[in-house]
Amino acid sequence: MPVTGGCHCGAIRYEVNGDMIVHALCHCTDCRRHAGAPMVGWTMYPLEAVKVVQGAPKVYRSSEHGRRHFCADCGTGLFYINENMMPGIIDIQSGTYDDPDAVPAMMHIQVAERVGWMERAHELPVFERYPPQE
Repeated sequence: MPVTGGCHCGAIRYEVNGDMIVHALCHCTDCRRHAGAPMVGWTMYPLEAVKVVQGAPKVYRSSEHGRRHFCADCGTGLFYINENMMPGIIDIQSGTYDDPDAVPAMMHIQVAERVGWMERAHELPVFERYPPQE
């Protein structure tokens, strides 16, 4: 069964048919700054497993070899390709899946660059929705 997903505004849709290599939560500075989040979930697949079925992502050259694909309309990050470091591989931002629970994360990576408070984030208070206003 394919994995499907897309950007926030719906302009870009993709489909994945193939076996996942790994699903990792990345804490590197580059991913954090690009996503504006303390970490980013990435699922790695062979490049040929991923097909954009609607729209066309804009490609941003984020480093000498890294290419980040995102929606030019809403800004959602979608894919990362680095043919120099990972030939024939594409990373998908797993938060863009229609069903993010379909592909559970397996590990944390780049923790040498992790934001200090993320190490204990699981200990913070938890609320079903918004925190109390008082």
